[in-house]
Formats: sequence, C-alpha cells, structure tokens
Amino acid sequence: MNPKEQARQLLQMAAKDIRALDLMILPESVDDEIFGFHAQQAVEKTLKAWISAIGGSYGFLHDLRVLFLNLRELGCDIERFRHLVKLNPFAAQLRYEQLEPADEPLDRPVLRKEVQEVYDHVQNVLTLLENRA
Repeated sequence: MNPKEQARQLLQMAAKDIRALDLMILPESVDDEIFGFHAQQAVEKTLKAWISAIGGSYGFLHDLRVLFLNLRELGCDIERFRHLVKLNPFAAQLRYEQLEPADEPLDRPVLRKEVQEVYDHVQNVLTLLENRA
C-alpha cells in the first residue's frame, strides 16, 4: 500500500471514531472516558494519516505529543491543533481509570468540533497532494 492509500485508510478509520462521537454527544449517553477515548483515537489516526500522506513514518505509538512533534519536524504547521494533546490521557490511562470527580466534564460539542477541524485539514492536505500527482 502506498503512503497516500495508507493515509486514506487511516482517515476512513478516523471517520468511524468521529461517527461514534456523534452518537455519544449527549453526556448521559456514555461516560467522558469513553467519549474522550474515541476523540483521541480519531485524532491519532488523523495525525498518522497526515504523516503518511507527506511521506513520513510514525511507528507503533499512541502519543499525540510525539505525533505532533513528528509533523513539526516534517515542516507542518501544527500550532492550530497542538492543544489536542490534552486527549493523551484517554489513550491509555483513562481506559483503565476513572476521571477524578474534580475534573471538568468534557465539553463534547467543542471537542467534537476540534476533532473535525483537524480531520478536515488533513483531508484537504491529502486531496491537494493527490491532485498534484
């Protein structure tokens, strides 16, 4: 599979997590840990698609911070999306632990919008690259 095909496949998988977010948008539907996990997964797959689309590699990892650093090293402007590293705890730690009672509940509509923004950006990057080929 070439890098652009891999990027497309990753975006398709990210879209599944985004659809799951839509089904879980109401706080009473599932706990924040579950919503946050799918938000993190959507961002992780989207960032990996971005890296793949521009010819980079990312290895077997789930750390959004490392993926963002990788993108920055590849010359990408990540500043607009870098705040999404806040989802890192949902990748592993909060899969097995509960949020603390003092933690702010997730603002699901805002988070859903932020996930969509990075997804749309990477979709556009990939489309531009495919049109150049």
